[in-house]
Amino acid sequence: MVRKELFKKVLAYFQEHIPEAETELLYDNPYQLLVAVILSAQCTDKRVNMTTPAIFDKYPDAESLSKASFDELFPLIRSISYPNNKTKHLIGMAQMLQSDFGGKVPMTVDELVKLPGVGRKTANVITSVIDQQPNMAVDTHVFRVSARLGLTTGAKTPLQTELQLIKYIPKELIHKAHHWLILHGRYVCLARNPKCGECGLREVCKYYQKLHKVRG
Repeated sequence: MVRKELFKKVLAYFQEHIPEAETELLYDNPYQLLVAVILSAQCTDKRVNMTTPAIFDKYPDAESLSKASFDELFPLIRSISYPNNKTKHLIGMAQMLQSDFGGKVPMTVDELVKLPGVGRKTANVITSVIDQQPNMAVDTHVFRVSARLGLTTGAKTPLQTELQLIKYIPKELIHKAHHWLILHGRYVCLARNPKCGECGLREVCKYYQKLHKVRG
C-alpha cells in the first residue's frame, strides 16, 4: 500500500469512529489551557485535571499568577511530575505574558516558544486547539502510533515525525489528527501491551502485520 493510500484509510477510520476528538485537558480559556499543557509534560491528563482547579481558583489569570511566589504555588503542584521546574516555569510564563504580551496568550508558535516551559510541542497544542491552526504536536503517543501504523518511516525525533505527518495530512484535518493519534495511543495502541485484537486499523498497520508474520 502506498503511503498516500495508508494515510487516507487511517484518517477515514478516525473520522468515522472519533469524529469529535479533542483534548482531555479541562480548560475554559487559552490561559488555562497553557497552564494545563505545561503541567502535562510527562504527566497524565487525569492527574493534571485533578490539580488545575485549585490553581485556577487562586490564580484565575496571568496577572495573578505572575505575582505568585514559588512557596505559594508549589504546594498546589507538588503532586505533578517535576513540580520544582514546573512551578518556576508557570510563574516565569505568567510574568512574560504580562511584560511582553499584555497578559494574553499569543497565537503563533514562534511567540509561544519564547515563554518559559513552552517548547514546540506545547506551542503546537495551544495553536491547534485554540485556533485550529494546522500544527501537529508530537508527544510519545503520536510518535509511537505514527511509526507503528507506518505513517512515518525512520523518524528519530518528534520534529521529523511532525514534518512527515503534516506532509500527508490535509491541512483542515491536522488539528484533529493530533487528537486522533493521541487517543488511539492512550486507549488502544498502548506502549507495552497494544490491544491489536480490538483495533480497527490492524489490517493496514505495519506493526501488526510484522507481528502477525513473525508469530505465523
